[in-house]
This record gives sequence, structure tokens and C-alpha cells, in this order.
Amino acid sequence: MMAGLKKLWQRPFRIVMWACGLFIGLTIIAMFFYPGGTWADPTTAGYHFFQNFFSDLGMRTAHNGVANPVAATLFFVALTGAGLGLVLFFLTFPRFFADYGWLKWLSWLGTAVGVWSGISFVGIAFTPADVFMDAHVSFVYRAFLSLPVAIFIFAIAIWRHPTFPKRYAAVLFSFTICLIGYVWLLFFGPSGVTEQGLDYQATGQKLIVYIAIGSMLYLASGAHQQQAATSAPATF
Repeated sequence: MMAGLKKLWQRPFRIVMWACGLFIGLTIIAMFFYPGGTWADPTTAGYHFFQNFFSDLGMRTAHNGVANPVAATLFFVALTGAGLGLVLFFLTFPRFFADYGWLKWLSWLGTAVGVWSGISFVGIAFTPADVFMDAHVSFVYRAFLSLPVAIFIFAIAIWRHPTFPKRYAAVLFSFTICLIGYVWLLFFGPSGVTEQGLDYQATGQKLIVYIAIGSMLYLASGAHQQQAATSAPATF
């Protein structure tokens, strides 16, 4: 068993891939257990993809006043795992740039910002919106303001890397644009207190989160393949 854990730790990007996959699976399952209610209308039944936020899943008591233990637990596990997965990714990804001068220092700058973002996502999980609203919102802002910076830094690093496939940089550049668009929506878009604004904000949040998870899953898969290729024994 210990040998298996050691082997798994030597392949950290596989852990990140699992964390991303579990987030997608667990949050979808959690939606089926959410009792009901939105910020605009507490009388709705069940989870509405275009009107409920992700954070609604983590509330101890749903907007309709019903206890929400199952969805809240699933959301907590999903988001904590994803946040820790981000931390693990950003701590281990710089190994690809260790031998490339200024790219090494650029990657560590990306790591510092990325780890902060991952910790902030864990903070979101530990602060249910119906119990610790101020702290919850603060962690949301920290997570989504720092993540595009970290992603953009690594997009540059991958683009300038002599062997890492450029398609991963292209994905990260595209992801950065999406993140910046969501940050604009978050701060300058229609208010979530109106029904139409709620549709925009709730839908935009879920889209950017799933895009983020998909992008990190794709990048972690690429990093895992690169790591396997560089550690494979030479053949003659």
C-alpha cells in the first residue's frame, strides 16, 4: 500500500486530474440533492442551473429554509479537493521550467499566485454563504482575481518553453480571456438581486468554473504525459 501511495505521489498530476474529475461529478450529484430556493425566489423547488449559484450547494440551510446536509457535504468535498488540487498543481508544475533561466523564476511567481488562489478556493468551501457571508465573498474575490494572473503567467512560460506543446499555452491564453470576462461580469455586470441579473451571474459563474476545471484537467493531463515521457528509460 505504501509503495502504491509513493508511486501515486510521484505522479502528482494524476491526483490533480482526479480532483478535477471529482469536482465535476460531485457538484452535479449535489445539484440533485439541493432542496430549493434562489436568492431572488426562495419558493422554487430543487436546483436551477441558470439561477442558483455554486455557493448555494454549500449552504447549510437552503434558500427555502430546508436543511441542506447532503449537497453541502458533497460541495465541501468537491471544492476542497479542487482547491488542494490547484495547490498541488502549482507547486509541482514549475519542475518543467527548472532548467530554463528566467522561465524558472517566472514559474515560481506563477506558483505563488496560483497557490494563493487554490487556498482561497478551499476558503470558499470552509465558509458557507449562509453562515459566513463576508468571509465567503472575500474568498471568492481572492480566488477569481488571482487565478487569471497565475494562469496567464504559466501560459507565457509554456509558450516560451522549447519543448512543452504550445497547444497548452493556447488553452491557457483562452482560459485567461474567459476569466477576465467573468471578473468583469462579477464586478460590473448586472446585479444578482434582479431576476435577469441573477440569470447572468449564476450562469456565468458555473460556466467559468467548469471551464476552469476542464482547462486544469487538460493541462494536468498534458503535464502527466510530459512527465512520463521525460522519466521513461531510454531505448536503443
